[in-house]
Amino acid sequence: MQERVWQQATALSDFVQTDPVEGQPASEKTEVRLLYDDTAIYVGVICYDSDPSQIITTDSRRDSGLSEMDSFQMIFDTYHDRQNGFMFGTNAAGIEYDAQVRREGETQSGGGGPAVLGRAQPGSGGGTNVNWDGSWEVKTHVSEIGWTAEFRIPLRTLRYGPPPQVWGLNFARTIQRKREKVYWSPLARIYNLTRLSSAGELRGLDLKPPRNLQVTPYVIGSANRNFTPGAETDLDREWGLDAKVGVTPSLNLDLTSNTDFAQVEVDEEQINLTRFNLLFPEKRPFFLENAGLFAVGKNGEIDLFFSRRIGIAEDGSLVPIMGGARLTGKTRGLNVGLLNMQTDRVGVRPGNNYTAARVNRELRNRSNVGAIFVNRIATGSNAGSQNWNRTWGADSKLGIGESWTFTGFAARTETPGLTGRQYAYSSGLEFKNRQTHKYFDYTEVGENFNPEVGFLERSDGFRQVFTGWHQYVRSGWLAKRGVRELEPHSNYESFWGFDGFHETALLHFHQPVDFENGYRMGPAFNIQWEGLRAPFQVYPGVIVPAGTYRSGFFQWSSTTDRRRWISGGLAWNYGGFLSGHENVVVPSFTVRSGGKLNVSFRWTRSDISLPQGAFVTNVGSLRATYNFTTSVYTQSLIQYNDRTKRWSTNLRFHWLNTAGTGLFLVYNDTEAFNGLGPLNRAFILKYSRQFDVLR
Repeated sequence: MQERVWQQATALSDFVQTDPVEGQPASEKTEVRLLYDDTAIYVGVICYDSDPSQIITTDSRRDSGLSEMDSFQMIFDTYHDRQNGFMFGTNAAGIEYDAQVRREGETQSGGGGPAVLGRAQPGSGGGTNVNWDGSWEVKTHVSEIGWTAEFRIPLRTLRYGPPPQVWGLNFARTIQRKREKVYWSPLARIYNLTRLSSAGELRGLDLKPPRNLQVTPYVIGSANRNFTPGAETDLDREWGLDAKVGVTPSLNLDLTSNTDFAQVEVDEEQINLTRFNLLFPEKRPFFLENAGLFAVGKNGEIDLFFSRRIGIAEDGSLVPIMGGARLTGKTRGLNVGLLNMQTDRVGVRPGNNYTAARVNRELRNRSNVGAIFVNRIATGSNAGSQNWNRTWGADSKLGIGESWTFTGFAARTETPGLTGRQYAYSSGLEFKNRQTHKYFDYTEVGENFNPEVGFLERSDGFRQVFTGWHQYVRSGWLAKRGVRELEPHSNYESFWGFDGFHETALLHFHQPVDFENGYRMGPAFNIQWEGLRAPFQVYPGVIVPAGTYRSGFFQWSSTTDRRRWISGGLAWNYGGFLSGHENVVVPSFTVRSGGKLNVSFRWTRSDISLPQGAFVTNVGSLRATYNFTTSVYTQSLIQYNDRTKRWSTNLRFHWLNTAGTGLFLVYNDTEAFNGLGPLNRAFILKYSRQFDVLR
């Protein structure tokens, strides 16, 4: 766009702080201008800065988190339903950050966190989906007045209703050296940009529906060597195709044939010292788009639909996906989603057809109601007639005023040969304002509830109660002593069986302190109960007898100022564990250099001493990224796991074009360190390109 056109546009300014002083004017001026034509929305931004030399850029890779660097973000609520939207953002280096937001970024989730050190893993989706990759572009420039950004967002990247349109709208800016966050439409500090019920409005739009037909073919070549006696190098080449068809301005049809995800990063290693299922997040692009629409349940604990069940076997091996289709969007005031995927047979294991159907409707005041149906049926000559599974579910959210929220879902499964309790339901009540966050929820899962295309953290039936409170304390007295906020909180979570047997409980007290200098730390005190109905093998050869075990343990967590070129963290559990004692230490550090180089290291050492035996486990990871430009970068992930006696390397080179397409070089290496040498090595070359047929 020409400079004269921008000067004629009205400037939006007067941004307001949420941090550090809620309600105060922003310390640095921001101006935003919007334009549009028949093909795109244009957003021009001037981020004035009194000292541009202090602008902080910690990463320049696509979709890098923007909360810990100088950045600008916007959100468009294109249907003005005050719950769903498209988010776009950038930093001074000009990265592309985008996300889909559903239900104001909120998910229903329970507890289960304090006793487990490590990174929280997301469930099936919902909330904010940062893995969505739209087709758009942005250019930035740093000068003596600060930095500027110019966005061009094609209309075909968005979904919206017929003219005249009214959109929800908000803008956010982070001034990181001051740890300052400001918004155009003011928010309480407990919320962020996804709080669409507090967004402003963009009126006067007269956007015509765009024609949309995008075709994305790919070609791939690979060499794979399995180091078993007599094995030879397997050379392979393949091709496939994805397509996106605009059925209506509000409905999109995504098609995929011979689906491949070779460029996706490998899973992070985990060592399971519990009786429960581990959750590995979905990373495959086709399943990530609109994932929030299909999210029903309690995120990470009970997911009625979990896309990793498609194309990935229980042992983690890949199952070929022959193809599939997904129809998503809005029609007659309803959010609709229909997905169907077909996998191929592998040996004697039959292929499967998967279907997920979802409908949801927004109501007033942050409320909505919906239903979901999920089906799996085996296909092929060796499938059999009783090899199928179905899940039915309904969910709702009710906003009461600005602070109260009621959420719930109910579901039932059908599996041949299973009878009895095949249901699950949950309901929760939450109160949240600037000073206090309180919550209570109750969940019940039948012992034969079996969502085979979903995820259950606990496979056996249970009843669960989860309740707690969280306080946010700020004062002038604390500020004078270098403390921005105290966050004392406590929660209690309890599981018991239908026969009354107490299986698990955790009482948690935590006092984190957020310092003005960017440091954060605090102790936690916990009491945990574990009831074992049967002996439990926590480690090979170490079997804990059936019984009830109660133990207390201390927890510590701390992080240093992440604005610095080097930062670190420490998490520590010390105290009781089942019938004995644990000492779990998790150090980590990150080194950054000018947004180009980013190296992070993490190590988890668990020293367990029980009357039945003692053992030590170690799992570590070293992740490094070097960004040549915002679209050309290389990544490496090196992992060590002494439980499996292996270390692995995943090296990837990305030369991105648009919407996550481009050239990808991948090298995977798995080695054993018990004298056996290499186990598997693979080299993969993939190229994909998006074509706009109806540009």
